[in-house]
Parts: sequence; structure tokens; C-alpha cells
Amino acid sequence: MKSTILREAPEATHTRSNWLVRCHDYYELTKPKVVWLLLLTALVGMCLASKTWIGWQVLIAGLLGIGLLSSAAAVVNHVVDRNIDCKMARTFNRPLPKGKVGPKQALIFAACMTLIGYVILEVWVNRLTALLTLAGLLGYAVVYTMYLKRATPQNIVIGGLAGAIPPLLGWTAVTGQIHPHALLLVLIVFVWTPPHFWALAIHREKDYARAKVPMLPVTHGIEFTKTSILLYTVLLCVVCLLPYLIAMTGLVYLVGSTLLNLGFLLYAWKLKFGATDKTAMQTFNYSIIHLMLLFIVLLTDHYLGF
Repeated sequence: MKSTILREAPEATHTRSNWLVRCHDYYELTKPKVVWLLLLTALVGMCLASKTWIGWQVLIAGLLGIGLLSSAAAVVNHVVDRNIDCKMARTFNRPLPKGKVGPKQALIFAACMTLIGYVILEVWVNRLTALLTLAGLLGYAVVYTMYLKRATPQNIVIGGLAGAIPPLLGWTAVTGQIHPHALLLVLIVFVWTPPHFWALAIHREKDYARAKVPMLPVTHGIEFTKTSILLYTVLLCVVCLLPYLIAMTGLVYLVGSTLLNLGFLLYAWKLKFGATDKTAMQTFNYSIIHLMLLFIVLLTDHYLGF
């Protein structure tokens, strides 16, 4: 019996290892880093919608439902873009181009997450949040991924609205209503999206050209894109002032957002007038830190109440 156990142990370990690898492949399909950032903005939307602590049911169910539907949208994006992804250095290692997960299995995975996420929001949060989150999924997975991405160099500007709605979803999860302050949070993410993504598009311009995706650097050139990034960053600085100007936030937000926006502006300026081979990717990486810290500053300002 002892020898039998010894023979079976490696097989059990191998099976467990394969199962973990497979789970990791499905997890990668959900674009977890993007979804976690979206959930941070949704959480801030929840907190800013209430003057008191949020109930655990709304907090957990809201974030879980929003997270599942956002993940489902990411999976559909992987399925639709699999032929493009295999031509790009940034994406050729994704599970679908590598054949680690099949398109049918990925779509079933997305459908299950969509159903479970919608039911959670409908039953334990409210119908408005459920419908808006579903609309965001359709906007990203269908309107942007299936049409806009291949149709116009303004794809990320128009399609960016789908990725900008999580703060609104967090707000409606708590209040059941659409409020102008929530729409302002959406506007911030909406204006942030083009300079964020165009910086990456500059870095990967040859990949997009090879895949025949009409990103702005491919259709209008890198210098035009750099100018667009700078102008959108200036617009972002103005938009980020609005929460303070309408007395939605206080001094903590004003100081924090100003410093973060100046940092973004410096990167955009360097990208336009003094770029090196690394500047575009540095700008892209800073933009992620910018949005994350900006919403943390919003949250800090809300609870400190200065």
C-alpha cells in the first residue's frame, strides 16, 4: 500500500498543478488589473454617495456584481480580439492566442459571470445598478470591441464611456439614483482615458499597424497623437478642479489632485517636446498611478471632511 501511495502522489500533484494553471488562465481572461482599478473607482463612488458607512450587503454585493460583469466584458474582448492579439507583442501570450482556453469555453465563462453578476445586483442591490452595469458590459464588449475599435481612430474616446461608468455604478448601488456628482466622477475617468491609452498606443504603434487597428498613432501619426495627449491632459486638469469648485470636495482633494495632475502634465509635456524611447510607456504607467491615487485622495477627502 505504501508503494501505491508513493506512485499516486506525483500524479495527484500534477493534476492539482494543471488545475491551478487552468484557473490562472481563466483569471487572466478577466483582465484583473483593469477590473481592480474599476472596482476602486466604484468603491469611491459608493463612499461619496453616503455620509455614513455603507451597509455590508450593498458593499459586498455591489462590488461583486460590478466586478463579475466587468470581468465578463473583458473575456468577450479577449474572444473578439484573439486574431488581433496573436499579431501583437503585448498580447500574443494571452490564453486564447496561445490556445490555453478555447473561444467557446471563454464565452461560456463570460455568460456565467454575466448571469451571476446581474442576479446579484438585481436581487441584493437595485435594478438601476444592474441595468447600468449590463449596459456598460454591452458598451465595452459589443459597441467598442466589435465595432468602434476597428472603425475609427476615435475608438477609445467614444468607447471610453463604458469604462468610465463604475463610479456611477457605485453611487447608484447606494442611493438608487443618478446624481450630478456621480456624473462628474464619470467625466473625470472619461477624459483621463484617451491620454492614458494613447500613450500605450504610441509605444505599440507598429503592433497596431501590423494588426490593422486604426489607433490614432497609426492613422494620424505619432506627433499628432502626442499633441492630443497633451491637450487632453490639460482638459483633465481643468475637469479635476470641478469637484472642488462645486464644493463636492475640500482642500485635501484640491491639493492632492493638483499635484497628481501636474505630474501627468509634466509627463505629457515631456512626451511631446523631449521624448525618449521610454517616455510613452512611462506616461502610460504614471496615468494608472494617477487615477488610482486620485480616487484614493477623493476617498480621503470625503472622510476627513476638511
